[in-house]
Amino acid sequence: MPSTDPNLGLAYGWTLGESGWHTGMDANLKRLGAIVGLSVKDRDLATPPASPAEGNRYIVPAGATGAWAGKADQIAVRIGGAWEYHVPQVGWLCYIEDEAKLAVFKPTGWSAGIAI
Repeated sequence: MPSTDPNLGLAYGWTLGESGWHTGMDANLKRLGAIVGLSVKDRDLATPPASPAEGNRYIVPAGATGAWAGKADQIAVRIGGAWEYHVPQVGWLCYIEDEAKLAVFKPTGWSAGIAI
């Protein structure tokens, strides 16, 4: 039975030949692809874009609607034609592309960011 890393939420510790390894590893790789080198397109779109490209990432704002409803502050990433969500941890850094700012996730939410 694998354990879960407390920082990135990755599963580890499978025993040799243990069932479920491939699904757990797939989830790990998708999570790493979504959050490592984190850069998002936007963080103030209240509605998911109509035709997002695979791999596009967004920070979901408070009050979002549609598929993003109830996902405030999470990272929404388009994978396999569907939205997946990742809850940020304190200290995560993210480049906000449309603002050209670097923001950090704090206990109170995403910072306003600094221009870079």
